[in-house]
Formats: sequence, structure tokens, C-alpha cells
Amino acid sequence: MSMEHPTSPALIRIPVRIVVLVAVLPVRMAWDVLAAGGRLLDRALLRPAGRALEWFLERAVALPARWLYRSVLTPAGRGLAWLLRAVFVWPWAGLWRYVVVPVARYGIAVPAAWLYRTLLRPAGHGLLRALTAVGEGIGWFLPRLGLALFVWPWVGLWRYVVVPVARYGIAVPAVRLYRRVLSPLGTGCFFLLEKLLLVPLAALFRYVLIPLLRYGIAVPAVWFDRHVLVPLGRGLGRFFRQVGRGLGWFLPRLGLALFVWPWVGLWRYAVAPVARYGIAAPALWLWNRVLVPVAREVRDALVLCWRAAGFVSRAVGRGLKWLARNLVARPLVRVWWGLRWCGRNLVVRPVARVWASVVRPAGRWVRDEVWAPARRTAVEAGRAAREVLASARATVREARRDAWRALVGAARPVEPREPAAARARTLGSTTNVSGAVPAPEISLRKRG
Repeated sequence: MSMEHPTSPALIRIPVRIVVLVAVLPVRMAWDVLAAGGRLLDRALLRPAGRALEWFLERAVALPARWLYRSVLTPAGRGLAWLLRAVFVWPWAGLWRYVVVPVARYGIAVPAAWLYRTLLRPAGHGLLRALTAVGEGIGWFLPRLGLALFVWPWVGLWRYVVVPVARYGIAVPAVRLYRRVLSPLGTGCFFLLEKLLLVPLAALFRYVLIPLLRYGIAVPAVWFDRHVLVPLGRGLGRFFRQVGRGLGWFLPRLGLALFVWPWVGLWRYAVAPVARYGIAAPALWLWNRVLVPVAREVRDALVLCWRAAGFVSRAVGRGLKWLARNLVARPLVRVWWGLRWCGRNLVVRPVARVWASVVRPAGRWVRDEVWAPARRTAVEAGRAAREVLASARATVREARRDAWRALVGAARPVEPREPAAARARTLGSTTNVSGAVPAPEISLRKRG
């Protein structure tokens, strides 16, 4: 063993293994019993029951269902579908094909097309041409009428009344008044205003007010700011800067001395030594010297005792297996063989003989004497129904063609036919036999 995991003393190892073996042995035996019981249940009950259920469902449900679907439901469905088509589809299809479509086509569409082609389209073209001519005339007349009513009078009024009056009655006299009167009068007034008011005010501002403001106010103010206020501000700035530096150095140290250094000393010289040497060191020693060896021994004891309990459980199981085989299984097997012999000789063979002697001949008789004639009768009935429907369809088609010819007035076309053969006459009579080949009337002696 390495120094990290030293060997535990026997004083700990042996009691721990004894206790763990006593606690684990019943659990391991119960586990082995449950596992063996589960395997036995699966092998002896669940699998055979599943196979028997599968066989029963296949024989009792699947095969009858397939036979019912193939032999009963499929023919019944086809017959029902044919019946539904014959009752609900074919009458409406025949009504649509032989009544509604011919009536709509030859009673509505063809007359409507003829009416549109011969009457409505020429009338529409003529009406369109007339409306186009009327619109062109209105389009030529209305703009000129609007000009004559709303534009030309105002244009004449502006050109021949307003413009001459504004030009020769207002503009020309106003221009002459401005040039001859207002312009000379304004020039004289501006000259008098400049010489009497503006020149004295400019001289007063330049030679009196500007020197007074410059040398009476601005120069003393600049001197006072440069030689008094600026040095005073710089001195006050230096004073407050030094005071701030002193407070910045003193206040943090005062805060550390009042609020930090006492707690740091308390943690470093009181709390940390007590926590390290009074709590952590004993707890670490207890963990390394007591808890870890005990937990390691419990783990090793669990592994070892689980294997030992497995050996004990296997030995007990083999003993119980021998007892069950010799006291239970063999008598039950012999009883089962006897029951199987009785079932084979008392049930299976009589049922097989009854099936071969009674049921199978009866089924074949039903198939040959009942089902086959019924099927032939159904086939003949279906064939006759199809022939009747075909003849009815041909009759309806011929009636529709005759109705169309009667509506349109066309002559019935002559259908091409095979040339009719001359009917033969019987000897001694003038009656012709239909379908007989005409025989020569020369006797055999003359032909001879």
C-alpha cells in the first residue's frame, strides 16, 4: 500500500466486514431469488403465454377476419358499389348526358350563338359607330363652346379694357409723379437730415463717448484685474490646493485607523488562529485518520461480502434446485406425459376422424351443389342486366339523334349495310328460307 492510502488496522477491518456480511447476505439472497424467479417466470410463463396468445389471435381473429374480408366484405362492397352507382350515379349521368346537355346545347347555346352572330353583334357594331360619331362631334363642339362662353370674353376684357386703363391711367402718371416730384423732394430731405443730425451725432460718439469709456472705465478695470484680482486668485488657489492635499493625506489614514486596522488585527491575531488550530486541524485529522479509513474499509467490505454472499446464495440455490427437481418437477413431468397421451388418444384423433369423415365431405358438397350454381346464376343475371343496359343506352342514343334531326331538319343518313343475298327456295314451293344458300334449279340428271 502507498503512503496516501495506508493499510487499516485489523481492529477496524474485521468488525466492519462481519457487520457488512451480516447486512449484505439477506439482500444478496433476496436479489438472487428475485432474479431466478424473473428468469423462471419469463421462460415458463410469459414466453409460452405470449406465443399461445399470438397463436390464438392468429387462428381466432386474423384468419376469420381475412376470410370475412376476402369472401364476404369485398363481394358485398363491390355489389353495394354497383348498386349505388346504378341508383345514384347512372340515372343522373344519363340525365345530364342525354337530357341536360342536349337541351342546353341545342335549345339554349345554339340559338343564343345564332342570335348573337346574326343580330346582337351587327347591332352592337352599328351602335358603337353611331356613339363614336356623336362623341367626336360633342368633343369638337364643347371645347369651342367653353372658350366662347368662359375664355374669350375675359381675354377681350383684359386686353382691350384693363391693360389700357392700368397702363395709361395709372402707371404713366405715377412714373411722372415719382420722377418730377418725389425723387427731388427725397434727395433734399436726406441732405438736410445728414448735415443737421447724423454728422453731429458721429462727432459726439467719436470724440467724447469713446475716449471717456476707454480711459475712464476700461483702462482702470484692466489694471485692477491684472495687478490685484489675478495675484489674489492665484494665492487663494495655492492655499486651497495645499489644504486639500493635507486633508487627502489625513482623512484616509484616519478612516483606516478607525474602521479597518482594528478588524484586520482581530482577524489576523484572533479569528484565523482559532479557526485554523481549533477547528480545521482537528477536523482534518478526523477526516484523514478516522472517516476515510472507515469509508474505505466499508467499501472493500461491501465488495468482498457481496461476492461471498453470492457464493453462499449460489450454494443454497443449487440445493433448492435439486430438491425442486426431484420432489416437484419429475412428478409433474410424468403427470403431464399422461395428460398428453390422454388428450392425443381421447380428443385429437376422434376430432381428426370426424373432420375427415363428416365436415370435409359436407363442405365439398355445399361448395359443389350450392355455391357453384348460385355463382353461375349470379353471373348470368349480371350478363343479362349488362345486355339490357347496353340496349337501353343504344335506344336512348338513337332517340337523341332522331330528336336532333327533327329539331334541325336534316335527313337521316343511310347506314352502310352488307349486300343482301338471294334467298333459296325449297323444292316444290316459292317460299324462301332465310339464311339458306340459294341452290341451282337444274336437276342432277341435267347437270350430270
